[in-house]
Amino acid sequence: MRTRATVRQLAAETGLSVTTVSRALNGQDNVAPHTRELVLQAVGRLGHRAPRRRTGRTTVYVRCPYLLTDYFGIIVSAIAEAADLHGIEVVLNAGEAAQGSDALSRLPGRSDVDGAILILPPEPGEDLVRLRDQGVPFVVVDPRTAPPRDIMAVSAAHFTGARALMAHLVGLGHRRVGIIGGPREWLVTDARTAGYLAALADVGVLPGPSLMRFVTEPATEHGYRAACTLLDGADRPTALVGFNDKMAVGALRAATERGLRVPEDLSIAGFDDIDVSRATHPTLTTVRQPLAELGRMAVTLLTRLLDRHEHDALHVELATELVVRDSTGPVRR
Repeated sequence: MRTRATVRQLAAETGLSVTTVSRALNGQDNVAPHTRELVLQAVGRLGHRAPRRRTGRTTVYVRCPYLLTDYFGIIVSAIAEAADLHGIEVVLNAGEAAQGSDALSRLPGRSDVDGAILILPPEPGEDLVRLRDQGVPFVVVDPRTAPPRDIMAVSAAHFTGARALMAHLVGLGHRRVGIIGGPREWLVTDARTAGYLAALADVGVLPGPSLMRFVTEPATEHGYRAACTLLDGADRPTALVGFNDKMAVGALRAATERGLRVPEDLSIAGFDDIDVSRATHPTLTTVRQPLAELGRMAVTLLTRLLDRHEHDALHVELATELVVRDSTGPVRR
C-alpha cells in the first residue's frame, strides 16, 4: 500500500492552504468542487491514507440499505458466515430506512469499526472517494454506478450473462425481443442491456424504442406493467427478457391475462436465479448470479485491504451461468 500523504504535502502539491486541504479531505461544504477535485487528484498521485492495522478482534460494518429479501439476504448471510470464519464481527445496517441515514459520513469517526462492506450503495461516487481518502478500508458489492478510481468492488459478469441469455433466444429463432430493463441510472442496467443488444447485433437485429422499457424499481409489479405495454403493442414481441426474475414473474402474469401460452406463444426469461425462478409455472429460464460468492469475495477482498496487501485488480467480476428451463422455446412459426 502507498504511504499516507500529509496535509502539508498535499498543500505543497496543490498550492492550496493547509486549512483548505483539510476541509476538502473532511468533506466540508465550504469547498468548491474544482478545489476538492484538485486535492483528490493530489491524493491519488502522492498516496492515500493507509488503512489501520488489525489488532485483536476485527469488526466490519456491513451496509445494505434494502430489504433483506432472497437477493440481498443471500449476500448478507454469506458475508456474515465468511466473516465468522475469519474471526470478524459484523455490525449490520440494513433496510430501506437506512437509505436516508448519514452512515457513511460517520464511519471515519467510529473507533469500533475496522472496515466496511457496502452493498449497492445509493450514495454518489464522490462520497465513496471521500470515504476512501479518510482512511476507511471498504469494498463495494454490486456498485450502482461505475466505481471511482482506486475503489475495491466485486460484481457479477452482467454483460456476459445477458449476452448468453439473448444468444439462447436468438438460437431459438427469436428476433423481435422485448427488453424490460432496470433503473436507467444503474451501472448493471447498462451492462445487461448492452449484453442483450450485442447478441441481437450478431444476427443483424437492433430493437427500436418500441421494444425497450425501463423501470424505476426492479419489482414484480413494474415488470408486469412494462410487459403489458409491450404485449399490447401493434407488433407483439415473440419473447421478453426481464431485468431480474421478479420482473419476469410480472411478465408471466401479463402473458397469462392475455391468454398467451409460455413458451408456445411467448418466451420469457429473467436474471439472478433466485428461488422464485424455480417456483413459477413454467419454471423460468434465467442467468444465475453467484450471490453467495459475491458476499464471500467481498470479505476476502476486505481482509486483504485490512492486512495491507498489494492489489492489482480493483474491480472483480464473478462468472454467471445461463440456466435454461421451461419458459423459453422456439419461436412460433
